[in-house]
Amino acid sequence: MPILEMACGILFGHLPSGQIRCRSYDFVDDDWKPFLTNVWHLFFKWRVDEIPWNFSDKVQDVVKEWFFKAQWYEVYDFLEFLANEKGPIAAQAYKTLCNKVLEKELSGYRFVGNEIAPITNKAEIAEVDQALEMAEEHSLIGVKKHIESALEKLSDKKNPDYRNSIKESISAVESLSVIIAKDSKATLGQALKKIRDTIGLHPALERGFGAIYGYTSDEGGIRHAMIDETTCDFEDAKYMLVSCSAFVNYLIMKASKAGLT
Repeated sequence: MPILEMACGILFGHLPSGQIRCRSYDFVDDDWKPFLTNVWHLFFKWRVDEIPWNFSDKVQDVVKEWFFKAQWYEVYDFLEFLANEKGPIAAQAYKTLCNKVLEKELSGYRFVGNEIAPITNKAEIAEVDQALEMAEEHSLIGVKKHIESALEKLSDKKNPDYRNSIKESISAVESLSVIIAKDSKATLGQALKKIRDTIGLHPALERGFGAIYGYTSDEGGIRHAMIDETTCDFEDAKYMLVSCSAFVNYLIMKASKAGLT
């Protein structure tokens, strides 16, 4: 129930006091009308021409009725939709409040970026969030997309794709490394060797991530087309996501100090 109350409260309880009890959908505030329409049509997949006349009065009842019939993962999908749909909701404040409620309710999931992921450790969440923020701040679009994709594949509630999540995680590091090395054809190992002296990369870190890249790339590794999916578990994908995010943060900060980003 607290999750239901949170969703309804954030979505509908924060409507301007003069609008929340308006009698007709036609009079819903202009900032909220397209947002609520998208909730109705894009999330619930209901016809727009069937939005009720007294929609703003009934919307909490509609959500409550759906909530008690929904699968557990559908509830999380709903919370994710609200965070990602453009509208009047302050996304960061919303996600912070969601995480507080999820923590209080002992949920095994938290918002990480824009996904509700099976990660609860605050330090791990902060590492991934920081990598997303720093990649965007430095216009490293490819790096950000790889991390987002890794997170999305790890967070799929019905069919998580651990193997490809791992591939995306290491690809984020590889993408950043070739940018810093200024060699688009270099592998991760080659790029790390090129930037080792330029940014002051410790040899142990170079060897460590070179070994991880080797694990993902050799004939028995993650990138091999015939690998057995069962060899990739949640803990493997989570470790790679958090570790690669941390390394992305490290490389961006080192490259920034060296004037390379």
